[in-house]
Amino acid sequence: MIYRKSLLVATALTLAGLSAGCSSDTPAAAPAAPATTAAQGAADSTPEGRPNPYAYLPKVPTFTLTSETVKDGQPLPTAQLSGVFKVPGGQDISPQLSWSGFPASTKSFVVSMYDPEAPTGNGFLHWVVADIPGSATSLPANAGLPASTTLPAGAFQLNGDAGAARYIGGAPPAKSGTHDYYLTVTALDEAKTGGTASTSGALLAFTIGSHVVARATIVCPTVG
Repeated sequence: MIYRKSLLVATALTLAGLSAGCSSDTPAAAPAAPATTAAQGAADSTPEGRPNPYAYLPKVPTFTLTSETVKDGQPLPTAQLSGVFKVPGGQDISPQLSWSGFPASTKSFVVSMYDPEAPTGNGFLHWVVADIPGSATSLPANAGLPASTTLPAGAFQLNGDAGAARYIGGAPPAKSGTHDYYLTVTALDEAKTGGTASTSGALLAFTIGSHVVARATIVCPTVG
């Protein structure tokens, strides 16, 4: 399982980092990112200069991601905002998503929605679905309901930063500026992540890191 292997790796890296910290102030060199073309992956920042969180990860190819619900470069519709967080009109309805053109080596997908500009110091993970079979090419609208019955067989939702295994819509605080909601489909070369609903989004991202073969995003800049 990716999850069990990565826990051992994470422990080893943590211990190594602590040891290095005791003996030297010089950080270890970061591993080199794989070679990529300009067309692969996502830009390092938005046209307005806000950082792209995926720019800090190794570059991977992209593929086609579309939606009947949301549009790249446009704000989240009201229905995709959060009633749970008292956004007027918000319904916490996860968007419809379709994808194609991913690598033949793909065995599963992870779908997520992340707001890097949330005022928390580490952003806010609104939705994560893991272990989507590699044969799947879409999710219907509102698949992010609690205990959803419309997710592909074997897929499950993580609790996310709201502590609920479901889709939580966008909720940019008033007067907080623009929030770039990254709806992302990540293609993996492993069928199972080994995670559970209680696995944190950060730990899941760590465990799948070496198994990512491609990534596609729709970004919905939404003003608070």
